[in-house]
Amino acid sequence: MGNKQNVLIVHNYYQIPGGEDTVVANEKKMLEDHGHRVVLYTRNNSELKNMRFYQKLLLPFTTIYNPRTVRDIKRIIRDECIDIVHVHNTLSLISPSVYYAALKMKKPVVQTIHNFRLLCPGATFYRNGHICEECVTHGLGWALRYGCYRGSRLQTLICVISTKLHRMTGIYGKINYICLTEFNKEKLLHLKQVRPERVFVKPNFVERTVDFIPEQKRRDQFVFAGRLEKLKGIDILLKAWKQLDNPAPKLILCGTGPLEEWCREFIDKYNLNVELKGFTSNMDVRNLIAESKALILPTQCYEGFPMVIIEAYSVGTPVICGNIGNAGCSVIEDQTGWKYQYNNLEDLSRLLKVPKSLVGADIVRHYTDNYSENINYQKTIAVYESCTALNQQ
Repeated sequence: MGNKQNVLIVHNYYQIPGGEDTVVANEKKMLEDHGHRVVLYTRNNSELKNMRFYQKLLLPFTTIYNPRTVRDIKRIIRDECIDIVHVHNTLSLISPSVYYAALKMKKPVVQTIHNFRLLCPGATFYRNGHICEECVTHGLGWALRYGCYRGSRLQTLICVISTKLHRMTGIYGKINYICLTEFNKEKLLHLKQVRPERVFVKPNFVERTVDFIPEQKRRDQFVFAGRLEKLKGIDILLKAWKQLDNPAPKLILCGTGPLEEWCREFIDKYNLNVELKGFTSNMDVRNLIAESKALILPTQCYEGFPMVIIEAYSVGTPVICGNIGNAGCSVIEDQTGWKYQYNNLEDLSRLLKVPKSLVGADIVRHYTDNYSENINYQKTIAVYESCTALNQQ
């Protein structure tokens, strides 16, 4: 494709900033740096706080289909000569109406899949401390039984109605998808109307901002970066650390969360060589990872796409991870890290007790070949070209 495409990026920010926001900013900058004209259409769920009473009454309907979105998207496509519409998040103000507006204007749509919301109203395939795929095997109604979206049966009902209605219109079979891993793709294809030729795998990327430190110059320490909660497996990690022989290497915990006080008490009780750093900036986390022997990711859920994994790869640090979901899919055994049975404390403990090392330069090469900005741009344009071709059929 000779001419640079004009791209409309669509994103609905949650009230609490997250990784999706970073991906949107990274991809917008990447496209602009390569000469594309990018228009960003956003809404922010913080708008909900200032809505008038009648607007809040309409929310159950506009969450499903928002006429304002239709008007805005059509106008932007027309006025800005948009070639392709790239959607990241639509919940809850933008709504799936963006798909209808773009297709009405005969423009291809690609949706990046950051979570599992098209199949699971709770978006995580996780419930009450364990993996749950009952909405896939038994239908979306099961989410109502548990109030899977934000613990509210009413809000879950709106999500279920929205997903069912848009499934009925067949819209999900008319758009294209970017999945972040093969695991993501496998799960998405459970939605029968999605055509495999419209599903592409393209991971996120990060810029390399920290220099590589050779293995022999690194500290005898490991790093965990994430929320201190059972979903992230922090309790399993600390219990495994307790079983290590003294003197154990240092473990640094970067993050806060509901189990922070429990962590502090557990560390003090067993006099563990563990440092609770609390909230830590991304740059500081990257520096810690770069000087450590490994990043440990003991997650108990499928995850979306843990950016911290490719941040570790960018500085040649291996990853110790449970063999589950997108995280497990992103670690290559004995090449970029090591995996264990994700919910098995003893398996993690055995892995930690056996000294292991990998060549950091090889991990950096893996990052360059798969997760660098240049590679990501090439993959993005290949997806856009395929979507445009499919749209013309």
